[in-house]
Amino acid sequence: MENIKATRLQAKLFDFALTELVYQHRNRFKPQWTIDSWAKFLIWMALNCGLSGERASLEFFAESLGSVLSSRMRRIFFERTLDELALKVMADPADENVLILASEGCELVTHQKAGEALVQAGLLEKVVQDRNLWIVQDALIAIPWHTSKIGN
Repeated sequence: MENIKATRLQAKLFDFALTELVYQHRNRFKPQWTIDSWAKFLIWMALNCGLSGERASLEFFAESLGSVLSSRMRRIFFERTLDELALKVMADPADENVLILASEGCELVTHQKAGEALVQAGLLEKVVQDRNLWIVQDALIAIPWHTSKIGN
């Protein structure tokens, strides 16, 4: 029983440390909100784990992370919580849309609040600004990237 508790504690500690690592360094890699910034972050992590910058070494690092851990890190990397607006922004450039979601204390996401979130996150110039093309639901607004294929 003690081994199970210790393993759970280690897993929680690892998750906490990894989450904090991503939070602390995700804004260093430019241009933000791009696949390039994500790739630079992964290269930085691989180098700090003692691997070389050679392609084979970087591919080994990516494979070693596994899909579950890599997906979790990527979500943290491309997500921001804007407490003052009570909104969460999920802006992975691999997705068709930037999502503006209500977080604790917010029941309805308005165009106004979504626009403020885009400005605050530095995303306004990267998304379609025609609000008629935004997909609106009560607790979520989906906003296409400039590069998204509208209508597909």
